[in-house]
Amino acid sequence: MKNTALTQTHEALGAKIVPFAGYNMPVSYEGVNAEHETVRNGVGVFDVSHMGEFLIGGPNALALIQKVTSNDASKLTIGKAQYSCLPNETGGIIDDLIVYRMKEEQYLLVVNASNIEKDWNHISKYNAEFNAEMRDISEGYSLLAIQGPKAVEAMQSLTSEDLSAIKFYNFVVGDFAGIEHVIISATGYTGSGGFEIYCKNEEVKQVWDKVLEAGADFGIKPIGLAARDTLRLEMGYCLYGNDINDETSPFEAGLGWITKFTKNFVNSEALAKEKAHGPERKLIAFELDERGIPRHDYDIVDGQGKKIGIVTSGTMSPSMGKGIGLGYVPTIFSEVGSKINIQIRKNKVPATVVKLPFYKA
Repeated sequence: MKNTALTQTHEALGAKIVPFAGYNMPVSYEGVNAEHETVRNGVGVFDVSHMGEFLIGGPNALALIQKVTSNDASKLTIGKAQYSCLPNETGGIIDDLIVYRMKEEQYLLVVNASNIEKDWNHISKYNAEFNAEMRDISEGYSLLAIQGPKAVEAMQSLTSEDLSAIKFYNFVVGDFAGIEHVIISATGYTGSGGFEIYCKNEEVKQVWDKVLEAGADFGIKPIGLAARDTLRLEMGYCLYGNDINDETSPFEAGLGWITKFTKNFVNSEALAKEKAHGPERKLIAFELDERGIPRHDYDIVDGQGKKIGIVTSGTMSPSMGKGIGLGYVPTIFSEVGSKINIQIRKNKVPATVVKLPFYKA
């Protein structure tokens, strides 16, 4: 297992450390519900330095990105970011990622930790045609996510940039916590506002300490990956490996909005056909009608108890106090209001298909 630059810091703070995507990561400090509420109502800071970062540069950088990603990166101007995915050749998704346009001919791709090598190899394969400059800088960089409605106010004293002016899916490169040239972006994964800080490993301890210091009056706390999962699930954000993978198509996963046929990209022809006739199954959001907690891999069954699908993500929502989840079912069961059942041990617990997000601030 690898460590992030802050692993010892988390241990000193009493975090429960677990192996995650090849790294020792803090899963919780004081408990998932308390940490979840801290982010929903105040401000918390996550160490997500396990994420991967690739720099793509040169005259053909955009052409390569257009080939390997589903969204239309030609729409990006400097200072803007875009959610996208890497389609594979067989209809599935290699990874979901965020594309940042750093300079005229330079892009930063932020990918999931567990997929760094797989993504790099896939993009490199297609780069044989484009010969763009590719650099994997994952090992040298750290990433902090400062999330919650009080994030901007709590952190403004640490930078000369106007944090309130950074709109969703925009970023600036500026000073933060006494460090020059850090990326301050607003691409949050919690649905409660805030931003992310990308800096070098040797700088992140200073940034972490100053973030906790500046946020002390606002009740800031360090937050683990368990609360990150419940926060993102309440928003209905997909998690790679659970809700999307090499065998789920963007249209099945409700990611048609990041799949643009204004260009040719990997497997675009087959995906265009799928869009035209519609997917046979869809990722749905559901709420339990009775008490219970749906879990990953639980069966989704119909009224007769016949298996029709599987839960990909599920939890007891800390904000709403009810069981919520995502899962794949045949399209005929995917309409909002449809009644399904979740097999929880011996019980067939009734549930209703709902519209996302589950949590509305």
